[in-house]
Amino acid sequence: QAELGLNEHHQNEVINYMRFARFKRGLCLKTVDSCFQDLKDSRLVEETFTVDEVIDMLDGLQSVVHSEVESELINTTYTNVLLLRQLFSQAEKWYLKLQTDVSDLENRELLEQVAEFEKSEFTSSNKKPTADPVKPKLAPLNEGGTELLNKTVARLQEENEKLKTRLKTIETQATAALDEKSKLEKSLRDLQMIQGDQKTNANQDITELENKVAALKSQFEKTLNDTTANQKFLEEDLVTTKHDLLKVQDQLSAAEKELEKKFQQTAAYRNMKEILTKKNEQIKDLRRRLSK
Repeated sequence: QAELGLNEHHQNEVINYMRFARFKRGLCLKTVDSCFQDLKDSRLVEETFTVDEVIDMLDGLQSVVHSEVESELINTTYTNVLLLRQLFSQAEKWYLKLQTDVSDLENRELLEQVAEFEKSEFTSSNKKPTADPVKPKLAPLNEGGTELLNKTVARLQEENEKLKTRLKTIETQATAALDEKSKLEKSLRDLQMIQGDQKTNANQDITELENKVAALKSQFEKTLNDTTANQKFLEEDLVTTKHDLLKVQDQLSAAEKELEKKFQQTAAYRNMKEILTKKNEQIKDLRRRLSK
């Protein structure tokens, strides 16, 4: 049995349209037949006719048939436009841009394939049971593989934004800790310089100053230890964040490949790929910033 290379659902939709087209074609042929029959019943009532009478009858018949066929062709064109409108409207709800190749409409091989498909579908021996005539209007499915992929990409993008915000916070904390360490080291150097300058003073002053220096040194060491521990924690947190970013990058890459597979014959594929490329560039920029 001839096939059109479509999935079962879309092939059934094609069959429904072909059934509609066959019905309209049959009505058109009946109208043309009735034009000839009307001519036979109304004009062919004599045994002989002159050449002018025959020409007049043929001209009248030509005018009527021409009008009927033209009307049916125009109606068929408008019907096809409405069908395309349904398909394009459904695609736009998914932010897709469909493209058509008009040259394929005159491809004899494809036309013969469609003719063979129609013949196999509508011959009396192969005719399938009539499906339910009530068909729902075209509308996007509430759930589907494409929508799940879009949701996955949106979720990964949201996680990526959260990780970037978290990374900025950690970088700010690390910078503040380093600044605090630098200030404490400067204070210690200043105190040591003061201690050296005051060695010539009285022993009591020296002892008091040494006690102050010792207290400050103890406090500095305690603060330095706390700062080192905090810095180690921040460094581990940075490593964890990098791993999370790599995981998000892998998930984005997997989602991109799946989208490419879904949309590899549509313009939406290029749009989505461009979005993912920009996102990868942002991740690369973030990794460069982390390296710095």
